[in-house]
Amino acid sequence: MAFGQLSLKGRALKLLAGREHSRRELERKLAQHEQEPGQLKTALDELQARGFIDEQRVVESVLNRRAPRLGAGRVRQELQAKGLDAERVALAVASLKASEVERARAVWRKKFGELPQDAGVRAKQARFLAARGFGGEVIRRVLQSDDIED
Repeated sequence: MAFGQLSLKGRALKLLAGREHSRRELERKLAQHEQEPGQLKTALDELQARGFIDEQRVVESVLNRRAPRLGAGRVRQELQAKGLDAERVALAVASLKASEVERARAVWRKKFGELPQDAGVRAKQARFLAARGFGGEVIRRVLQSDDIED
């Protein structure tokens, strides 16, 4: 092997050193480097058996990094894009529901800080929250004046 040329396992470990990756993400990123059929599957099987690839850690990592700034809808999309199983994604999203309004309010307060004075500004603020994955009922609650004070 030429100097500087990493094995599939080495490439996977390098990716995992940066952040948690799901098996599906690693398969997608490393497929172009596979030289023999089955080589990538074998390398990933070994890394998974040793605990280097762990889907629950991927879920926790996404929740820790993204949930403070995003609604459950966007977090669900990110988890699904990582190829995680539907049950694990559903449990993670359900865990966010209890804090959804508080998280949306914190995001709104950081960006705007004051209630909209007209329909145009209200729509702008609602679009901002919707783009971050917060649902309509949550947005309505955040933009109500009697809900602003903690």
